[in-house]
Amino acid sequence: MKPIRIGLLPRILIAIVMGVTLGGWLPLGLVRLFSTINALFSELLSFSIPLIILALVTVAIADIGRSAGRMLLMTVSIAYGATLLSGLIAFGTGMLTFPSLIDSSTPLQQMEVSTVVEPYFSISIPPLMGVMTALVTAFVLGLGLASLESVALKSVARDFKEIITRLIASVIIPLLPIYIFGIFACMTSLGQVYSILEVFVKIIGVIFVLHIGLLLFQFTIAGLITGRNPLRLLSTMLPAYFTALGTQSSAATIPVSLEQTRRNGVSDEVASFVIPLCATIHLSGSTLKIVCCSLALMMMLGMPIDGMQYIGFICMLGVTMVAAPGVPGGAIMACLGILQSMLGFDEGAQALMIALYIAMDSFGTACNVTGDGAIALIVDRLSQRSRARAAA
Repeated sequence: MKPIRIGLLPRILIAIVMGVTLGGWLPLGLVRLFSTINALFSELLSFSIPLIILALVTVAIADIGRSAGRMLLMTVSIAYGATLLSGLIAFGTGMLTFPSLIDSSTPLQQMEVSTVVEPYFSISIPPLMGVMTALVTAFVLGLGLASLESVALKSVARDFKEIITRLIASVIIPLLPIYIFGIFACMTSLGQVYSILEVFVKIIGVIFVLHIGLLLFQFTIAGLITGRNPLRLLSTMLPAYFTALGTQSSAATIPVSLEQTRRNGVSDEVASFVIPLCATIHLSGSTLKIVCCSLALMMMLGMPIDGMQYIGFICMLGVTMVAAPGVPGGAIMACLGILQSMLGFDEGAQALMIALYIAMDSFGTACNVTGDGAIALIVDRLSQRSRARAAA
């Protein structure tokens, strides 16, 4: 018999349920054991974040910069613009709705679980460089590799990316459920968990509604540009949406997205170029989730929210998300660095961010790949107009 494989989302949900159920019954010694595991994992995560940024962003920039052509520039510009717009919509909606959903009386120290439940011991693993140093280094290396003729250093960068991707897929992601279990067990033992879960449910509801609204907006724009019914265009892409819900992978959904995009009348040349590219660079659904989740957690923490600083975070998020590895939960791992450096998220806030993000992972991926179809429609129409002007 084949072994039953449980996906990341079910494992995270099981970890949350077990943490909430057992946290109040576990003896303090066992809770401290999980607090120790969490402390060690947090150190590993802090050490890994600059390496993740350096490895993934370098190769992502090098690969995009190596390509050339008007269609590439057009697609990247539209995809990045859609990602920024989704982040700004999420920020505006969150600022308007979240204050009424989040109880201001929630104890702020609930995010600082590690300072209340002391671990038995901890090991310091200082990162090799700071997050911003890693990000700037990645930009310099990526742009340099894109302009070099030599392939030697590019091969080294790709091998380094493969090492870091395997670290994420084989070590960090499998340990996440244990980390999440420890966080929620500690919070339950301190009687702080139910107010957090209540907020989680409300925020997830808002994010789901925003995803639907974002797709309607994207296909309305595509419909206006192409002169076609946006609802019919969107309905044609629904098989890709539901495939992404099941696979939680933009890459695995490419064949379905490609076929449905062609059925919407996009030329084979444009569809074959735009859909695989957008599976990597268009992450408006994931960006929407990260902005909403981070904004909600900042309000729970009582952290100051500076509008201009947050817009800068959204702009940087759009770049960082391009480097997200193609594994479940990869997007949130890629952006932990700027959550830490630009918004001041500590280990406890990062843990809750991971849990809240992964709870909506399928919906974000589905929103991403469905929106790829709208971008393909726009690029196809603009390319037709460009060719017509050139011929005239």
